[in-house]
Amino acid sequence: MDLFNDTPSSNILPFDGEVKYYGRIINNENSKHYFERLLNNIQWENDKAIIFGKLIITKRKVAWYGDKPFDYTYSKTTKLALPWTKELLELKNIIENKTGEKFNSCLLNLYHNGGEGMTWHSDDEQNLKKNGAIGSLSFGAERKFSFKHKETKQTVCVYLERGSLLIMKGKTQTNWLHCMPPTKKIKIPRINLTFRTIEI
Repeated sequence: MDLFNDTPSSNILPFDGEVKYYGRIINNENSKHYFERLLNNIQWENDKAIIFGKLIITKRKVAWYGDKPFDYTYSKTTKLALPWTKELLELKNIIENKTGEKFNSCLLNLYHNGGEGMTWHSDDEQNLKKNGAIGSLSFGAERKFSFKHKETKQTVCVYLERGSLLIMKGKTQTNWLHCMPPTKKIKIPRINLTFRTIEI
């Protein structure tokens, strides 16, 4: 796979879903610019989840933006979308032009180092567009991103470079889990933007 080619790879999933990795679509200079702007201008807050009735506060920070103050509920907690920033609108336009998809919201994640990750899950919340595209844009540290089929347990992995774009669509969320495993090797932060479509 040519990681510096801005045309998408073929589907990296063997069946039951569609995931395309575009590699770097934003060069290093612009990636550094957006990373700094997002780090300093986004209203980050520690994520919250209710697990077995107990409120868990994560080290990883998140933010939720959109066209309107959409409700977004996951892990039994609800967020209200903030108005788009200039940089988020620029990035949304870039990936919409690149993919032909349209998005009305974005969930951002800030991982301070490799010790922070994301456990196996699917983005299949009820208010997300059924089988809609999710565009994942990465800045900062390169991290391993893994998929696992819900029935066969087959796994597929890809390394997400800074400035790279990954698109998940079709039956991916129905049939596959995904995660970002923690690693002690990574000492620098990563910002990930997942552009989504909330059903209105």
